[in-house]
Amino acid sequence: MNINIVSKGLKVTEAMRSYSEKKLARIKKYFASDTVDFTVTFAMQHKNSYVVEVLAHSKGLYLKGVETSSDPYAALDLVVDKIERQVVRYKDRISQRKHAEHSSSLQMAVYEAASVEEEKPEVIISKSIDVKPMSVEEAAMQMDLMNKDFFVFRNEVGALNVVYKRDDGNIGLFN
Repeated sequence: MNINIVSKGLKVTEAMRSYSEKKLARIKKYFASDTVDFTVTFAMQHKNSYVVEVLAHSKGLYLKGVETSSDPYAALDLVVDKIERQVVRYKDRISQRKHAEHSSSLQMAVYEAASVEEEKPEVIISKSIDVKPMSVEEAAMQMDLMNKDFFVFRNEVGALNVVYKRDDGNIGLFN
């Protein structure tokens, strides 16, 4: 289990670091492998408001949770609970389907832009992730677990696809 702790606008104490490790150990039990990577970001939003974001990654599964509270420990508790619910929901869905997975690896770049308000947006973050081919249902589940509006993936035959949340609540697919 690898834990990377990032701070924005506040100093992360050793107590916060050890509390994070203790809380994240609760989530690690759901993963079969020891290769679980966590990134915990503590940020000061306002004078008395803290935002804690946890990103979890293990074998192609990405989970994200963000919570805000007046206490960073309370925000961490809330976000760990959220990630734990996501893992349980994911495991339940996988066990219900029980179909064979094809696991070939490819590199995909994920870009996040700074803000919509800027006239000329620029790429701020570039991430490389390992992706396995998946069905549309798996991609929709990943999009839901990551709390995103769209998800780019390769289907079983290797073609690039995008699933997205529609305004009417349904899910759309670009082939």
